[in-house]
Amino acid sequence: MTYQTLLVEQHDIALYVTLNRPHCRNAMSLTMVEELAQIFHELEHNQNIRALVLKGSEGHFCAGGDIKDMANARGRALQTQSSPEQEENTNPFFELNRAFGRMITQTDHLPQVVVTVLEGAVLGGGFGLACVSDVAIACASAQFGLPETGLGVIPAQIAPFVVKRIGLTQARRIALLGERFDGTEAVKLGIAHYLCNNTQQLDEQLTRVLSKIKRCAPGANRVTKSLLHQVGSAEMEALLDQAAQQFAEAVQSSEGSEGTMAFVQKRVPEWAQ
Repeated sequence: MTYQTLLVEQHDIALYVTLNRPHCRNAMSLTMVEELAQIFHELEHNQNIRALVLKGSEGHFCAGGDIKDMANARGRALQTQSSPEQEENTNPFFELNRAFGRMITQTDHLPQVVVTVLEGAVLGGGFGLACVSDVAIACASAQFGLPETGLGVIPAQIAPFVVKRIGLTQARRIALLGERFDGTEAVKLGIAHYLCNNTQQLDEQLTRVLSKIKRCAPGANRVTKSLLHQVGSAEMEALLDQAAQQFAEAVQSSEGSEGTMAFVQKRVPEWAQ
């Protein structure tokens, strides 16, 4: 398909999705949110794609929400207020913000390994996407932050995911002070996992990460990711019972058999070839 705000390509086991609005540092418009949500919906049951790589075009990941979309929403809100027949739950600001929340939740729960490549601006919504990735690769010069409170608004859909990523104490500091920091600090905080100094190193680290993903059995990765998501929300004994059942199924599956045989025969398993 052709997208207005994205570049989409598949290479081997990975789908590369590039945020492509370079004139505004890839700020996230409602159209971009809707296009990402469409792609993620299609990925939910795609067994052939094992990794999703999220990048930004021309040196920036994402500078947050699109101010023009907010202005358009303000105009629609004024129209709604002047039309008594409009339902209260059609507030355009609510719909704009909640659409992003649904999309970032989709990203968080994708069965694929989600890898973000973070350079330039990683602000607001871009910061949120970084916080729901399974693996984040950051450039040392990247600029991270939650600028919302400085604009008189709040990081409404992003904040819960930031807390889950780095903990309440650091999330308070970053959100309530509007802190800006670089890739080195992002790695220290646990937002990103790998630190690179330039574009070449970013590409090389991405290649290494994807090779490791390819070495892992796709079915086992999907079940493991789902299991990890339940920690802290499911009752522990019930979760361990579920995990034991999934382990038994994995051992007896075709992947389990192939993985065992490959280990004994000292060869690469079929899924890694």
